[in-house]
Amino acid sequence: MSLKGKDLLGLRDLSREEIEYILDTAKTMKLVLLSNNKKTPHLQGKSVVTLFYENSTRTRLSFELASKYMGASSANVVASSSSVAKGESLIDTARTIDQMGTDVIVIRHPMAGAPSLIARNVKASVINAGDGMNEHPTQALLDIFTIIEKKGTLNGLKVAIIGDIYHSRVARSNIWGMTKLGAEVCVAGPATLLPPQLEKTGVKVYSTVQEALIDADVVMGLRIQLERQKSGLFPSLREYARFFGLDEKRLKLAKKDVLLLHPGPVNRGVELTTSVIDGEHSLINEQVTNGVAVRMALLYLLTRKGGSFETAN
Repeated sequence: MSLKGKDLLGLRDLSREEIEYILDTAKTMKLVLLSNNKKTPHLQGKSVVTLFYENSTRTRLSFELASKYMGASSANVVASSSSVAKGESLIDTARTIDQMGTDVIVIRHPMAGAPSLIARNVKASVINAGDGMNEHPTQALLDIFTIIEKKGTLNGLKVAIIGDIYHSRVARSNIWGMTKLGAEVCVAGPATLLPPQLEKTGVKVYSTVQEALIDADVVMGLRIQLERQKSGLFPSLREYARFFGLDEKRLKLAKKDVLLLHPGPVNRGVELTTSVIDGEHSLINEQVTNGVAVRMALLYLLTRKGGSFETAN
């Protein structure tokens, strides 16, 4: 088994088998991550560059740690302090990085399609770390990994995604990935934050959070992305929390063993109350750990000829 392409640009174009292959590899990488000696030689002689045009803590740091844990040389380019600030184009920046012998470029960009654009112009493998409102495939992979680790499967599970669906690349990638693995995905949020024709992606759309939460196996809260929103999409954060925030009372509508996820960062008291963030159902901290394992797996697979995984002892 191997990944078909040299890049990871989104889950929309990955097969179920490829997704499962990445997740199986991540299981081995998590064992490495949790061991006393995290250093492995899997990426020795390889180089990884993170190129971020937007802010990030979890994604950028987890990619950098993943590459270092496996012995790669890593570097970080922040757009605001690079030649981008002097007017250099995205393609020219990517080609410059590529010419330095880089094996993997991890890019986050505010414009949808930016990772695909540079992937066509460089020899290095390109990983999409979030492109506008399009996709965030590695976040979805770690979310799916976290669920399967606890539930054993996604097939047949009801997953409720709550919040700002319209602006969420996380929601889009999760919808593509989870439906391919057999989950029943439903969403709820303010009508102004729901994309039109969302049902065509195979999800159920509810007008209230309460309907979406009934008998859910997994609940995922999403961050309100004020930086991408135009004014007037909802009255206030207080109103949003009142009608769409997740608290202990609402969570009781889901199954007793419900899993609670959030991609982070969380606006406490808005999307989720502190009691549910720190409660028994929350896997938010485990998501962070699993994010490193999943990104280790991807870096490993994409730097191997044909993306094949043989052993990770």
